[in-house]
Amino acid sequence: MDFLEEYDVITQEDLEDIKESISTQDLPSAVQTIKEYLKKQDLVELNIGVTGESGSGKSSFVNAFRGLGDEEEGSAETGPVETTIKPQVYLHPKYKNVKVWDLPGIGTPNFKADEYLDLVEFERYDFFIIIALDRFRECHTQLAKEIMRMGKKFYFVRSKIDASIDAEKRKKNFDQEKTLDIIRKDCENGLKKIGIEDPVVFLISNFELGKYDLNLLQERMEKELPQHKRRVLILALPNITLEINEKKKKALEANIGKVALLSALVATVPLPGLSYAVDLVLVKKEIELYYNAFGLDDPSLQKLCDKSGKTIEEMKSQMKSPLRFGINKASILSLLGAASVVVAENAVEYVASLIPILGTVVAGGMSYITVSSMLKRALNDIAEDARNVLISSVGTAV
Repeated sequence: MDFLEEYDVITQEDLEDIKESISTQDLPSAVQTIKEYLKKQDLVELNIGVTGESGSGKSSFVNAFRGLGDEEEGSAETGPVETTIKPQVYLHPKYKNVKVWDLPGIGTPNFKADEYLDLVEFERYDFFIIIALDRFRECHTQLAKEIMRMGKKFYFVRSKIDASIDAEKRKKNFDQEKTLDIIRKDCENGLKKIGIEDPVVFLISNFELGKYDLNLLQERMEKELPQHKRRVLILALPNITLEINEKKKKALEANIGKVALLSALVATVPLPGLSYAVDLVLVKKEIELYYNAFGLDDPSLQKLCDKSGKTIEEMKSQMKSPLRFGINKASILSLLGAASVVVAENAVEYVASLIPILGTVVAGGMSYITVSSMLKRALNDIAEDARNVLISSVGTAV
């Protein structure tokens, strides 16, 4: 496997290293070794640069992308005048490897794109979001051309689209889709006139991020990111549309085979109790990741309640998974129906692992099936709970 894949999966070389290292360890040490290897994919960083003219809403976008309101703890400072004088990094509240940078405003009389990119340390960013409040101007195109020249991606975002829609609603025969199309084409035509070929503009509301073009923007970013960074982006996005909900499920599903393979490897080590203990650790860690990614943890649910006016109890009433009452040993084992089944299988695994060659295959295969089936059921249940909570929070399909 190549370098990029090393950060996205646990490689065969890693697996062999793990097997060798845990074969001489006691149970707690062995479990800790496994957990450390699972942290590797969390090392992948995603750096997003957000720029635009003063007052265009770039700081609010930085907050909305991270699932925060403008006045929450850890949010970027917002205001009618430029509040950012140097690049300011804001970490994602759940994924510290995701860094959203609020960059100084552009559009001053002496603005020069190349000097600006040097100032903000161009190389650190995976891509740029270029935000405009109404029309895109020469400063936006200067910056876009310089970014292209230097071989990186950017996305034009027309912000505060909700205010434009509210103004148009006062007119007779208002048609939202037609209005959005007019605004989008007006922005794109304006960019063409000032030198951008085939521009694509995404219409975004920082206060209702799930509406309008968020899904289109996410799809474009995902498509153009390197493979090993796509998962990072998907998990970091706030779970505010059904499309994102489904994308998260697929991204998390792709990891199940790797976790189960790790469990299978552990099952081949003849150390009493190891496979059973490690399986519980692996499954618990993955399920906690699912809950965080889908926004079903209590802090995330409370934010959703604050926005929708519903109570935590109302939200949780939409959840059917046995894990909704807590991620613990009993609820994890319920994924297979009975704890005795798992214990019995792991006992057989230990005996089988003592048998050379054939026994190793049997032990590993049983552990793989056990862990993968538990995680698949958990992920399906949690993704469905998240879908139901999302629909309930807005009162309709989104």
